[in-house]
Amino acid sequence: MKKKPFDFLNMHVDVNDFIPATAEEKEYMVQMRPSTTFFKDGVKRLLKNPVATVSFVIIVLITLASIFLPMFWPYGYEQQLGQEWGKPMDPSYNNLAPFEYGKTELARMEAGENITPHIFGTDSQGRDYFIRVVYGTRISLAVGFFASIIVLIIGMTIGSIAGYIGGKVDIFIMRVVDIIYSLPDTLMVILLASVMKVTLGSLIEGTILEKLGSNMISLFIVFALLYWVSMSRLIRGQILSLREQEYVLAAKAAGAKSGWVIRKHLIPNCISVIIISTALQIPNAIFTESYLSFLGLGVNAPMPSLGSLASDALNGIMSYPHRLVIPAIVISLIVLSLNLFGDGLRDAFDPKLKN
Repeated sequence: MKKKPFDFLNMHVDVNDFIPATAEEKEYMVQMRPSTTFFKDGVKRLLKNPVATVSFVIIVLITLASIFLPMFWPYGYEQQLGQEWGKPMDPSYNNLAPFEYGKTELARMEAGENITPHIFGTDSQGRDYFIRVVYGTRISLAVGFFASIIVLIIGMTIGSIAGYIGGKVDIFIMRVVDIIYSLPDTLMVILLASVMKVTLGSLIEGTILEKLGSNMISLFIVFALLYWVSMSRLIRGQILSLREQEYVLAAKAAGAKSGWVIRKHLIPNCISVIIISTALQIPNAIFTESYLSFLGLGVNAPMPSLGSLASDALNGIMSYPHRLVIPAIVISLIVLSLNLFGDGLRDAFDPKLKN
């Protein structure tokens, strides 16, 4: 209905102004963003990062291969291929080059039997090197994952307590952190691993932990003793900035206990720092396990790890250089992919870098 020139002076109510808006008018007038969460928003930004996405795919493929390939591979990581019961070992299986076969395997192939190739050849004891690299990757990834979980639990607990309680408790914990920071990391790791390798052997004998071996348990203890300090500092800094927020003060005024406030309010608001720090801790743990295994302080033989495989390859580096190159490439690929993925997580989940 067309309005007259002086209708604005009319004090009567125009009924047409109260007619419900149509769907097209609502869509034009109201531009609403679809509901989302912090995690969904971070995942969307992460998927827009091609480097982080490719790194994540590589990590997933390597992890799945290390878990499922041994189920189908016909050779075991400790199986000596030239060894038969009651017969001397066949030396033709030792130090095979990639895609070479032993004498009995060649004879079986001539008879029409299908033989799975030795993709990376064999080692000096006639064991298939490919499956040993796969098992070594599984061990290194498992150590990195469980070590990062241990560091996360200890660092998050201590950092939360120090940041929330403050005062003398915070001062004491931070002085302990400063002392651990002042110690030379590499030297302390080697010394602790050497001492616990000897002392743990008798303690775990006859227990469930004996299957893991003293070296593996000593690795986890080293991480629990030395590598939680960075995580605790990060969590403490976040808690210090969050504990004076209004919702925390309201929870305290309502009578909430300290543990409840930390679990329900403070830790969820530190989740971005926790995710990023944990993701970046995994490659650090893998690298530590690799160089300890390289020095003979890693997993117990005959269980392989990437570091122990590289260490064993030094004896024949001039004749069989691929035995050193292959585990070194796998270690580099895993650590590089995890670092790039961790950087992508930081860019995606850090609110300060949101724009």
